[in-house]
Amino acid sequence: MNRRVVITGAAAITPIGRTEDRIMDNLLGGVSGVRPIRSDDLLARQVHCGVFGTVDEEIEYDFPRRNRKTMGPVSFYACQVATEALAQSGLTEDVLTSGRVGVAYGSTHGSPTVQRDLYLILGREGGLRRIGATDYLKSMVHTTAVNITRLFGITGRVISSGTACTTSAQAIGFGYEAIRFGRQEAMVCGGADEYDTTTVAVFDSLLACSTRWNDRPESTPRPFDVQRDGLVVGEGASALVLEELEHARRRGAQILAEVIGFGCSNNGGDMILPNAAGVRRTLLMGIEDARLSPDDVDLVSAHATATPMGDVVEARAIADVYGGSTPVLALKGYMGHTMGACGGIETVLLLHMMKRGVVTRSLNLDEVDPRCAMVNHVTQVAEMDLRVVSVQNFAFGGVNTCLMYRRFD
Repeated sequence: MNRRVVITGAAAITPIGRTEDRIMDNLLGGVSGVRPIRSDDLLARQVHCGVFGTVDEEIEYDFPRRNRKTMGPVSFYACQVATEALAQSGLTEDVLTSGRVGVAYGSTHGSPTVQRDLYLILGREGGLRRIGATDYLKSMVHTTAVNITRLFGITGRVISSGTACTTSAQAIGFGYEAIRFGRQEAMVCGGADEYDTTTVAVFDSLLACSTRWNDRPESTPRPFDVQRDGLVVGEGASALVLEELEHARRRGAQILAEVIGFGCSNNGGDMILPNAAGVRRTLLMGIEDARLSPDDVDLVSAHATATPMGDVVEARAIADVYGGSTPVLALKGYMGHTMGACGGIETVLLLHMMKRGVVTRSLNLDEVDPRCAMVNHVTQVAEMDLRVVSVQNFAFGGVNTCLMYRRFD
């Protein structure tokens, strides 16, 4: 059974806004959401990187108190975007609780701020007695997924991807497959990560974070640019409601786009270093799954974290698959690397651009690194008829993903 899968709801919380209008205004205006790191954080004062992709918009959460008790910051993000995406989709309570709707959602750590507090408490005399009954529920790795199910009474399958930078991309892909092969009628998919400097410290210790632009946060990260010096960690969340096409049609749902392909693989080697062969293989898997050729793809959304070698390897893999003419866009210059949320957030941004027939430029790409110059980088805002787009993401552990989307006419 191979069924068609469409998107009927989408929402995001990002460092450049939440609504379509604000996000697009900032994308087209070249506005960055990267800010100075919060200096009141003890860990932040120990790292070399001084910037963070920050959500600076106050969010008013309207969740019942009984639900709030099991939510850490990351689950507040996840449940908010799920609420907005489901509202747009129009799925009713009887459908959500029918067992025919599931959740595929994750984060990098669960809630690291809650985890850090737990570790500090446990290190003190009598600390065990001070742990709250819901602390584990706030911090566990699948906290986002199950808090969404609890909030909406969703009784279908739960898939909680936790593969760092490919978390939300895998969640979307696994949700797509669950519907495509008849296991569910709809899935709430995505990923979230909260503001926390633990991840900054990890990449900082690997010398992978940007440090040269601490006094000019808006100038970093710089994907594919000759002056790039590392990634910038960010926060945010995304949610997509995926649905079987005929199910969506029967209830008159608005269809935002169609998910037409998913590729996922592992390099089977080094845990950190990028692998061109693995990336290339995954891109081809996504294209093949979509039953397309590389020439059918109008735009590639690159992972492009602005690390010195990662961007070079990715550019070479893209050139091997697509040649040098397909436009390549890097979105992390606007927000930093939103970790487990990035694939979903980048999807939402592309849906907005697909709808409007316009593509933003790769922010901070002022001079293309000659080692990355074999692909067609988008350096100017341009009108573009986007019918098919690809979103590719890669993670520590050698995990590679490729998602393929088509405009639904």
